[in-house]
Amino acid sequence: MALVLAGLKVEDLHWDLLIALVVGVVVALGLGSSVPNLLFRTIGDALALDVDLGARPLLVGVALVAVVGLVVGLVVGAKMGGARGAIGGLVAFALAGALAGAFLAVDFGWRVGIALGVATLLVVWPVGMGVRVKRSGLDAGVLKARFIPQQSIDAAKETIEWAKDHVPGAPL
Repeated sequence: MALVLAGLKVEDLHWDLLIALVVGVVVALGLGSSVPNLLFRTIGDALALDVDLGARPLLVGVALVAVVGLVVGLVVGAKMGGARGAIGGLVAFALAGALAGAFLAVDFGWRVGIALGVATLLVVWPVGMGVRVKRSGLDAGVLKARFIPQQSIDAAKETIEWAKDHVPGAPL
């Protein structure tokens, strides 16, 4: 995709790669070092929850991120669709938050964390390029001019006209 867009003369594609690289490194470092798992475990220990130690990060992660999703969903839903939108946003974001919390509560380790960082880079990069193309657009006239050899066509027409005038009995 990057090569096609570069061939179409879309500018500043390197910024999309740089942003995707930074996001991928942050994901790899965050998940590889198990920071969310340790955070949820520490919060669970501080609250002295009466839950199995192995399940404590999962429970805290699901609850904490679901509450954050609940608040975000309430605000986003209210801005987008009033009371009905607020309820829909509340449910959707709370569910998404609970799933994200469950995902973040997993102790991935470095290999899987780095793999998830690379996967994130490979998703964020084309999405960034797509957003760039959507914002800037592609000019069909410029593309047509780039891939249709108009100068050669004009030169050939001129040559045919010259031949008609200067070559007697030419079948042109």
